[in-house]
Amino acid sequence: MQFKNPEILYALFLLLIPIFIHLFQLRRFQKVDFTNVAFLKKVTIQTRKSSQLKKWLTLLMRLLALACIIVAFAQPFTASKTALNTKKETVVYIDNSFSLQAKGDKGPILERALQDLFDKTSGAEKLSWFTNSSERKNTSPQDFKNEILSVEYSQNQLTPNQVLLKANQLFSNEKDVLKRLVYISDFQQKETFPEIPENLTVDAVQLKPVKASNIAIDSVYIASNNTAATQLKVKVSKRGNAVSETPISLYNNGKLIAKTAPDFSGNADGTVTFDIDNSEGFIGKLELNEPNLPFDNTLFFSINKPAKIKVLAINEADGNFMRRLFEKEEFKFTQQTFKTLNYNEIPDQNFIVLNELKEIPASLATALKSFTDEGGSVLVIPASEVELGSYNNFLLTMSLGTFSEEIQQEKKIAKIYFSHPLFKNVFEKEVVNFQYPKVNSFYAISTNATPAIGFEDNQPFLVQKNKTYLLTAAINNENSNFQNSPLIVPALYNMALQSLPLPRLYYTIGSQNSIAIPVKLGPDEILTIKDSTAQFIPLQQTKANFVLMTTTDEPHKAGNFQVVKENEFLENISYNYARDESELQYLNPEDWKGAEVYKTVDDLFDSIADANSINSFWKWFAIFALLFLLFEMLILKFYK
Repeated sequence: MQFKNPEILYALFLLLIPIFIHLFQLRRFQKVDFTNVAFLKKVTIQTRKSSQLKKWLTLLMRLLALACIIVAFAQPFTASKTALNTKKETVVYIDNSFSLQAKGDKGPILERALQDLFDKTSGAEKLSWFTNSSERKNTSPQDFKNEILSVEYSQNQLTPNQVLLKANQLFSNEKDVLKRLVYISDFQQKETFPEIPENLTVDAVQLKPVKASNIAIDSVYIASNNTAATQLKVKVSKRGNAVSETPISLYNNGKLIAKTAPDFSGNADGTVTFDIDNSEGFIGKLELNEPNLPFDNTLFFSINKPAKIKVLAINEADGNFMRRLFEKEEFKFTQQTFKTLNYNEIPDQNFIVLNELKEIPASLATALKSFTDEGGSVLVIPASEVELGSYNNFLLTMSLGTFSEEIQQEKKIAKIYFSHPLFKNVFEKEVVNFQYPKVNSFYAISTNATPAIGFEDNQPFLVQKNKTYLLTAAINNENSNFQNSPLIVPALYNMALQSLPLPRLYYTIGSQNSIAIPVKLGPDEILTIKDSTAQFIPLQQTKANFVLMTTTDEPHKAGNFQVVKENEFLENISYNYARDESELQYLNPEDWKGAEVYKTVDDLFDSIADANSINSFWKWFAIFALLFLLFEMLILKFYK
């Protein structure tokens, strides 16, 4: 027990005064002469003893009453060390990630937790709080209550280590301060728990859904494509005991096109196939109705009428094999001879092929270097017996290495680097036994460029540096049969496709996305991404014949958007949230060493209230003082 005014207890010494008065009082019994009768003497002795006992009881009641009054004025109380610490700081982390949309006993678990925080927060002590998307420092309880119910869901979720680092930034640097972190989350499994610093108290509240089940639209991709139709494959993931018969609807610009149910037979994931018309662009939305986690019930995507990729072949050899490759719907193919080359057309191209030129003059090398610096792509196919000096000057400029000599030797092209971007997802499996093409002569090369195709002795046949490609041998029919090999189709076709990064079906918010828009901008012109309610200006770089946009955290909401130049529509673009929050796997905060774990926000606040409570006893002592005075009155009145 402790006292608020302990100095008042010195008044207890004043209780000695009535004791001394009682012990040393000067009153004496007077002698009265009576007849010497034994009976009268006995009565006198009993009366004296009764009178002494009454005085002692009266003195005791008065002493106890005075002692209780003195102790009451000293204000006794009991409290924990936490309650007595006057320097306290509290930081609250509220996990507002999409996984908190899961249903609890009283609705979405985040909304229930926010309501409990609103109801329980009181007092005058300031606190700091933060979510995955916002933070507030040293706010009053009233300001906290004004903002807490407006917290919105975020696609991000901080890991436990990131939460501790963020909380440390909101705590002050004062010493001897009791620091408390209130950690409210479902503890979705991201990483293991970090070690808690010694000067920090962590109170963890795990918000648990009633059932860990969910059906989510995971992804969509184009399975096949032709001039008439596009086949879409939709991957649907299932977690827990979710209802498998949930149908998926396909919309085009808000109009329902088709509806079907996924097939979950054989595994936890299902697929859905849709065929859509390829005549015009498609502003798509996939939607299912699953109540547990609404955020992953919708996926947006866009299919634009693709812009033609401009391919220019500069020939000193037969270029008919390229005409067969590139005279298709998605390309605009032109070819010129080296002698009649129009240099003014180079900046307007996306992909240029130098088809077996004997030499590369400085003027052409300069034009091609400027072309690649602006984002263009070049393939160099050397001729037999080239002028090595001009070639090496150009290759050094493009960081492709140098040719040393032409070697007259037959060699098979037998090595494919399947992980190279040109061949990624081209083959269902790594092919090891195919009809190898060959060359009759090739150039020895010294290079640090990335190989894509190699000879049987692992010497490079096709190398890449940035967006420039180089073959180390001529591929005319006299020197090689590579033109008739199946390898030439994915190699050259993907070189052209990757020269202009084509828009994907959709992009993920929170990831770094690069989008090439085939448009030319004036000096003061910019591109804007907008929907019906908002717009933003992405980071953008202007190239010779396209603009490269980069987005990361914007837009803030998933949906279908338009890319516009002032008021001119260019193309559609779609963004979706990452699907990481669909995984309903959780950590157990009981395993977090040093953390106090609570089931609900109510339990946490009850515990904090108990820890901070101060039990005052002065009222009890005042009551006891009144009781002792009452007992004194009763003794004086009724005790004979």
